[in-house]
Amino acid sequence: MANIKNVAVQMDHVSSINIAGDSTFAMSLEAQARGYKLFHYTPNQLSMRDGKIYATVEPMELRDVKGDHFTLGDPERVDLSTMDVVLLRQDPPFDMAYITSTHLLERIHPKTLVVNDPAWVRNSPEKIFVTEFADLMPQTLITRDVKEIARFREEMGDIILKPLYGNGGAGVFHSSRDDRNFTSLLEMFGQMFREPFIAQQYLPDVRKGDKRIILIDGEAVGAINRVPAETDSRSNMHVGGRAEHTELTAREQEICARIGPALRERGFLLVGIDVIGDYMTEINVTSPTGIREVKKFGGADIASLFWDAVEKKRA
Repeated sequence: MANIKNVAVQMDHVSSINIAGDSTFAMSLEAQARGYKLFHYTPNQLSMRDGKIYATVEPMELRDVKGDHFTLGDPERVDLSTMDVVLLRQDPPFDMAYITSTHLLERIHPKTLVVNDPAWVRNSPEKIFVTEFADLMPQTLITRDVKEIARFREEMGDIILKPLYGNGGAGVFHSSRDDRNFTSLLEMFGQMFREPFIAQQYLPDVRKGDKRIILIDGEAVGAINRVPAETDSRSNMHVGGRAEHTELTAREQEICARIGPALRERGFLLVGIDVIGDYMTEINVTSPTGIREVKKFGGADIASLFWDAVEKKRA
């Protein structure tokens, strides 16, 4: 504990979170239990002046009580380099606002430890980083070319189509070979997104669940299985997915062993990967979730393991 006193948390406003499943809340509770002083701010309170990075922060106290989970103190403008640790934890979208905040936070890292490393967060978009391990993932196409996507669907049969920088299951569509809405869907994507789209081979194993595996400093420490509702092909819990206890299979251990060195090399202390059947579909490095669910089902106290890793890194 001696090497950490002050922790700033860059997050969506604490009033807006659902504490039952919020990993940032779990990590912050553990930090508070260790005696660290917590400071809360949202990304729009970041500033750069004369090469220094400032934020208007509020001292934060937390309670694990639904409807009464936080108290914020008086706002104060601080030089963020005076903090020991900054948690980069706001939810995507991974847009230019998000990317700009990584450029700003990069100015204070690693003297102030920013978790995860902001430069590598910027350079490792979750649906692109995973393509570095092509043999571990389903057949995948990244493009805006509708003819390419049509060819891909013809070859694969069923596909999943989703925005390249989406999150939380938003805009994820399952399209079968005879789907008459396919052309209209591509038109809608073309109007909504300037970036390429991502199309992936549909994995029927998703009906058994989409496993979230949490890694701390490149080592798997816990997992939760998320089973989609009968009427949905998405397993994200806030769109109706059901969490259940799970253990890692030999294949999942192999996947984690393969990606571990790359995560450590990039300074990713907390990562959540998504695995369906034998295939990894995403590597989540922005604000991965699942910590509270793993503990609820009898797994490791990942928040504690996380701060152990942060303390080791600071030392």
